[in-house]
Amino acid sequence: MSVEFCGLSLAHPIINGSGTFDAIAARRAFGEGLAEAFPFAAYVSKTITLESRLGNPPPRLWETPAGMINSIGLPNKGLAGYLHEDLPELHAMRGDPSCSADGRSHPVPLITNVMGSTGEELARLVEACAGREEIAAIELNVSCPNVRTGLDIGADPRQLEAVVRAARDLTAKPLIVKLTPNAADVPQCALAAQAGGADAVSLINTLRAIALAPGSALARPWLGGGTGGLSGPAIRPVALAQVAAVAGRVTIPVVGMGGVQSAADARRLLEVGATLVAVGTESFRDPAAGARVARGLL
Repeated sequence: MSVEFCGLSLAHPIINGSGTFDAIAARRAFGEGLAEAFPFAAYVSKTITLESRLGNPPPRLWETPAGMINSIGLPNKGLAGYLHEDLPELHAMRGDPSCSADGRSHPVPLITNVMGSTGEELARLVEACAGREEIAAIELNVSCPNVRTGLDIGADPRQLEAVVRAARDLTAKPLIVKLTPNAADVPQCALAAQAGGADAVSLINTLRAIALAPGSALARPWLGGGTGGLSGPAIRPVALAQVAAVAGRVTIPVVGMGGVQSAADARRLLEVGATLVAVGTESFRDPAAGARVARGLL
């Protein structure tokens, strides 16, 4: 079950999707029970931005028949708060045993997810993380609209390549680029990330969606942020198609995610070319989902 990924030795191929599992809150809730069976082979932090964010106004969640729309808005303490408060606590958890086939303790590498609205912001975040030995790898969330162009940074291959290249020059740590599915040509964007120096790509992020307020005579958004991101089983076929298309074009590892609820779902992503599989929305329903999926792959 062990996997080599971008120079990292992982006990198995199951990790978490950024923002879907709060390890610090989980440890407070489950205590040493979490330490005895940490559900992921590597831990991806929630998205970190330069400045702190409160997130979007409520309501933030809408349940669909086959998934969930979230408009949480990336609340976080900002770069300074992450480095001085969350990172030490997350680092202390690195020695927790992960769920593994042999039952032995394995260190859990920490992957820090960062996002900026410009290439310059992303560069500052990467540079700050590059010097921290607690961080094993950096994931660039390029699904944020560029404040100048109004377009997702990750939807423009030329802009994406330039952003990744600038980040590559600032760190020797593995760089994972989390691609947006809301692009005209996702495989071309993956190739651009690879050309810029990415060590891996991850996909898919949530699909843009809207929920309308029930019982209203006028069609108006229910979520406080207006629109949100659709995740869960509803996006599984899209994830399979995009992961397969990207894996067929790039030579770097692919992290596949989107609607994974079971080992069978994870196995399908591995079969179409993913090296690792991330569990996301399912962890809200079952915090031990990652461990369950990993055991099912044996």
